[in-house]
Amino acid sequence: MTTARSPFSRCLFTFSQLTVGAALVVSAGTVLAQAKPLAGQTVKMMWIDPLTGLMGPVGSNQSKSWQFFAEKFNASNPAGVKFEIIAVDNKLSPTESLNALKSAIDQGIRYVIQGNGSSVATALIDAINKHNERNPGKEVVYLNEAAVDPDLTNSKCSFWHFRFDGDTTMKMEAMTTFIKDQKDVKKVYLLNQNYSHGQQVARYAKEYLARKRPDIQIAGEDLHPLAQVRDFAPYIAKIKASGADSVITGNWGSDLALLVKAANEGGYTGKFFTYYTGVTGTPAALGTNGAGRVYQVSYVHYNMGGQMDAWLKEFKAKNNDDFYTGSIVRIYETLSAAMVKAKSTDPVKVAFALEGLKVKSAFGGEIEMRKADHQLQQTLYMTVWQKADAKYPYSPENTGMTLAPVATYEPYVSSTPTSCQMVRPTTGS
Repeated sequence: MTTARSPFSRCLFTFSQLTVGAALVVSAGTVLAQAKPLAGQTVKMMWIDPLTGLMGPVGSNQSKSWQFFAEKFNASNPAGVKFEIIAVDNKLSPTESLNALKSAIDQGIRYVIQGNGSSVATALIDAINKHNERNPGKEVVYLNEAAVDPDLTNSKCSFWHFRFDGDTTMKMEAMTTFIKDQKDVKKVYLLNQNYSHGQQVARYAKEYLARKRPDIQIAGEDLHPLAQVRDFAPYIAKIKASGADSVITGNWGSDLALLVKAANEGGYTGKFFTYYTGVTGTPAALGTNGAGRVYQVSYVHYNMGGQMDAWLKEFKAKNNDDFYTGSIVRIYETLSAAMVKAKSTDPVKVAFALEGLKVKSAFGGEIEMRKADHQLQQTLYMTVWQKADAKYPYSPENTGMTLAPVATYEPYVSSTPTSCQMVRPTTGS
């Protein structure tokens, strides 16, 4: 852990380009006021996630994604605001993240974004709750792009926190619904990172499988340190020795890439049911191996077509990288729509406007920010690793392979209940 005095890496993305169409609208002030009610206002947001260390490549991809879509949404969004992203490297550390939050507050930044690591998310929620209670008029809203611990929208739910990814229970509900019909799955090994997210994946996998397929045996279970293991060969040896025909893992980043690499090298031929196969490093680690055996549950995938297809191609041409954090698009979509509804960029008014907000997303159909717990309700997809073809052509990390959809779970299927007892501010609604 570093101290509060430690410097953190920072880069600033500011985008002010106007399209020709926008310039024409500017010339007609009254039309602009009607069509873009908050035109001319800048919304600063601090993005707090790793840009260095083993998980640095994931954060680097996401910072490029925030940059890419800032350009898109600054050119056109219903509120007419300009989004400015300040990216801070938190080194996957809660302490560094709280330092970054303090810096955001000191700079007058009222929106923070984070997602890689539920332990960081927990620390941010607690700190933001305390800050907002003590500093009325200077409230901060936390936009969660990827931290999926269910507690964040249950026992730790906060009016100031909004999650745009599907939580672990939602994804496990979809995953185990799929596994239920896979008759060749009989013995499952649970291998996960030893922090809240990994622990929850293991917990809900056991609970949901017991309900849907009580005949499936849990062949073994392991938790390993987050972003520290460089050789997963010993874990693969244990999995093989257990006789497991499948592995369920919530691992992400290097912890999944190195795991599947070890599986390939160790000759393990069982199935993998994952949350993050499409994320930086894992496609390249799989290569042409794992076809028909590696599955991913997620709220977006590489072969959705339409606008997603166009953005994927443009992003790859510009960055020589693959876009996969779809929550970035949904944050821009819902945040700008909420600002129109609130007729303001004030965080308190926008937070109230976000509650229950329904938006037609550029991909994946209608989404809704559930008022009860601030968990986005959205369609989930099961995909399988296979050779790219004419029907499913997108190839992540130039592997010649892709993630092809095999099952779709509408929000009414993937949604899970909440125990959140939301406490709301008494003013600002």
